[in-house]
Amino acid sequence: MTVDLLLGLQWGDEGKGKIVDVLTSKYDIIARFQGGPNAGHTLEFDGIKHVLRTIPSGIFHKNSINIIGNGVVIDPVVFIKEIADLEKFNIDIYSRLLISRKAHLILPTHRLLDAASEASKGKAKIGSTLKGIGPTYMDKTGRNGLRVGDIELADFKERYTALAEKHKSMITFHDVDLQYNLAELEEEFFTAIEQLKKLTFIDSEEYINNAIKDGKSILAEGAQGSMLDIDFGTYPFVTSSNTTAAGACTGLGVPPNKVQKVFGIFKAYTTRVGSGPFPTELNDETGAKMASIGKEFGSVTGRARRCGWLDLVVLKYAVQVNGVTELYMMKGDVLSGFETLQICTAYEYQGKVIKHLPYNIEPENVTPVFVEKKGWKADLTQMTEYDQFPAEFKEYIEFIESEVGVPIKIISVGPDRKQTILK
Repeated sequence: MTVDLLLGLQWGDEGKGKIVDVLTSKYDIIARFQGGPNAGHTLEFDGIKHVLRTIPSGIFHKNSINIIGNGVVIDPVVFIKEIADLEKFNIDIYSRLLISRKAHLILPTHRLLDAASEASKGKAKIGSTLKGIGPTYMDKTGRNGLRVGDIELADFKERYTALAEKHKSMITFHDVDLQYNLAELEEEFFTAIEQLKKLTFIDSEEYINNAIKDGKSILAEGAQGSMLDIDFGTYPFVTSSNTTAAGACTGLGVPPNKVQKVFGIFKAYTTRVGSGPFPTELNDETGAKMASIGKEFGSVTGRARRCGWLDLVVLKYAVQVNGVTELYMMKGDVLSGFETLQICTAYEYQGKVIKHLPYNIEPENVTPVFVEKKGWKADLTQMTEYDQFPAEFKEYIEFIESEVGVPIKIISVGPDRKQTILK
């Protein structure tokens, strides 16, 4: 029996989908524990690129069961389109995918409310993806939400109408010019609900705990990254769920004492989407070069990602709050060709040099302290063993390990499954 967690340690987009896909053969169950369809988990193999939004990244493996946990919020319209995309590849979705009855539903009015709220904030907007995720989590904590299990009730449409009417009054309150055709959106929503009914709904906490008792191995898959955690991220520029290790317990019903390993994924540099502080951001040609080589734009939203040097203050913080036992480095190949590389090891904060993440990392409060490393020119993408790496890249890896105190076990040097090197 084992329950292992896989998490992002930066601001999301670290490459979790690829690693889940690589690891899936070792597990009986892959379970997504939080987040919504703003998450784009990209997998690439056999010359085809797949982007998953809500469905766990183990879906391509015939022998794994995939569970969408209670901590996830589901947009039925987006979800059904995702299933349709997968059916092109002859994947038996209906036997491999299970959905928690306690997962909350994103309504059309949640998306409209998201857009109205963000528009009303002007320059203070948080960079929402406008997928309705924030308002859905607000209804969840406000005890107003609709859940997957409600679809099975005779009065589901009445429940929907009551909540949608409440949302319409809230949209009006924001006093913005929001044009929409709700009747059209609702028709699409209820068509998707009928399709959703074809899937298997489960009491996921019971299912998962029985699986643990039966000796099954489970990999819990997180979305976004630790610095977007609603409690421990760069609030208020965060997502609406707990993206850290604790979120796996609340998002699946897994007891903390059943968790074994925590796999933390990070890029060899740092990126961030949307608004919010980013101490090591590069607003220059170097940052633009990083973005170009790394193809740094959202797989779901298409939004450009801000790029910067690796921030070890952030990385150590994320390792600490998650209890990370193994590190996986992604996109080391993107740094090939830079003459020198900078690694942030500390911040200047209120007249002192500190190595921990303070309450506020806005630009006026912190200045990153860098260590310079020599770059390398070798193309890493064709390498298949750690020993083939240039000495400078090995030194870069080993410096990170020594600073963070956790071993880097996997190094990814490209998007394909095969471009994954064990150290």
